[in-house]
Amino acid sequence: MGEIKRALLIVNILKENSRSLGKTIEAELRRRNIKTHSFFFDGQGDFKPDGEYDCCFSLGGDGTVLYAARTLAPLGVPIFPVNLGSLGFIAAVHPEKWIQVFESWLRGEAALSRRLMLEVRVERQGKTIARGTCLNDAVISALGIAKLLSMGVESVSEPGGGKPIRLGHYRSDGLIVATPTGSTAYSVAAGGPILDPELAAVIINPLCPFTLSNRPMVVPAHETVIVELESEQRSGILLTVDGQVTESLEPRDRIFIRRSPRDALLIASDREDFYRALRTKLNWSGGSLTGEVGHA
Repeated sequence: MGEIKRALLIVNILKENSRSLGKTIEAELRRRNIKTHSFFFDGQGDFKPDGEYDCCFSLGGDGTVLYAARTLAPLGVPIFPVNLGSLGFIAAVHPEKWIQVFESWLRGEAALSRRLMLEVRVERQGKTIARGTCLNDAVISALGIAKLLSMGVESVSEPGGGKPIRLGHYRSDGLIVATPTGSTAYSVAAGGPILDPELAAVIINPLCPFTLSNRPMVVPAHETVIVELESEQRSGILLTVDGQVTESLEPRDRIFIRRSPRDALLIASDREDFYRALRTKLNWSGGSLTGEVGHA
């Protein structure tokens, strides 16, 4: 681990004790001659980095980490996710243990997890009208009473492109395109698979499909997923990124979703923490295994 000279704190002020913990962390970092800057996050806002940071402390829950990842992953800044919410799949550091974990990371002992992110681009009449990135998912959903969308889905291998492969036609309430990190969020609630967080794969998961044979699928991360909205729709359409950023869509829009060239870097939020959260949240703990695997 290189020398830490400047740290950013993203403090979710909607979380209890976030401000006091932020002051504690600031004081300790300054004692170590590390310059700090705090951004107070209330679920909205648009932080513009004013220079280089060596790390970022995310003080909140998983939603705060999602915001930090979209802001800082393009800059290659590792995120230290301190959990002030309920048990999270991403925010794994207990607030009372932050200093021990931080020192472990400084010694090069704490894991650094690389998480796949997605780039999302909306094209309308051949022109790009919106761009974004996400750590969890991009969701295309119907609005209003008649919640049924019609869309075609294709994929193209990257790099090199080539002829698109048609994956299918969907009539559904919407479509989720999720990362492995996002597999435990909205996608799993909609019947999608749970993926190891460090896999290089993308989930395509229809929401309440009209045809029961339309099932979730997993494609390689080098595929660009292309969603084309048909010209006749019964409802308004919304694109939601990480549950935090929205964009109105129109019939005939095309949405291109591909792997971002930069991964999110999460400190002390490795596979072991992920599976521990799974066992706790999904009540997989059960009894302990005895004997050797594969033997009665």
